[in-house]
Amino acid sequence: MGAHQGMAEAGRDAVAGMVLEAWDAFLAQAESVDLGRSSRLPGWRAHEICVHLGCWDDHAALHDLIASARTGATGTPPDPDAVNARVVAAHRDASREEVLAGLRRNREATARYLADEPVELDTAPAVSVVGRVPLLSVALGQAYELAVHGLDLVSCGAEPPPAAVLQSGVAALTDVTGALAASSGISGRVSLVTPDGGWGFTSDASGWQVRRVPAGVVEGPAVEAAADLLLDAASGRVNPVPAAARRKLKVHDVPGLLQLAPIVQQAPGIPGGPILQLAARTVGGAGGVLGQLFGRG
Repeated sequence: MGAHQGMAEAGRDAVAGMVLEAWDAFLAQAESVDLGRSSRLPGWRAHEICVHLGCWDDHAALHDLIASARTGATGTPPDPDAVNARVVAAHRDASREEVLAGLRRNREATARYLADEPVELDTAPAVSVVGRVPLLSVALGQAYELAVHGLDLVSCGAEPPPAAVLQSGVAALTDVTGALAASSGISGRVSLVTPDGGWGFTSDASGWQVRRVPAGVVEGPAVEAAADLLLDAASGRVNPVPAAARRKLKVHDVPGLLQLAPIVQQAPGIPGGPILQLAARTVGGAGGVLGQLFGRG
């Protein structure tokens, strides 16, 4: 790891506030919906969304990440699709009370790590689904996942996630993208901008730094959209191409953004990949060399 390690430098207290607020908001959403309702995710009800975010006897993701950080982050990243399929199948018949209890256990495990584990672990690398990332950044990554799945629960009748939770999700997305840029040796500067402000990172050989971006400021390579649309596009929930055509999503300094291309090759499932695909199409068209590099999905 380099001298700079993104949001891990902000410290545990700052990250704890963002992540635990995201957990509390998601729990409130989950408690408000019929878990049997279908969601916008094909084949998944609210039940499956909540199950895979829970902590179970046979699935304790944060425990495994802490163990990874303690032991030098050896091994290969897990396949999230395979893990999700296993967990969802194992707990398909869990009761509503059991599902909500699983969510609370995961929230409690996160709070316990942030309160009790040695602070030195925060900057220790852990093997996550996108590669080796500081443990505190992985913990913050929960805010991204909770924000995106909170938006999924809206399709089941829940109220939308609070604006602060969406911003924390954007912060987590920015942080992990900066981490992967630094690990790929990319020197660059990218911002994710919303009407309420946003987040940006700068990466180079010394690591990556994350910064707040004031509302109305767009400088250099950037993706600009409402926070919910930005998260939906980054997660592949919506195709960013129509949104860009309607100017609801804007890509600034496309060549600068495409410096991140090696990240997609390193971690094909990285959040934000669909936006890079859009940037590739903007430069080369769906049939051009860049379009072929990023695919057409």
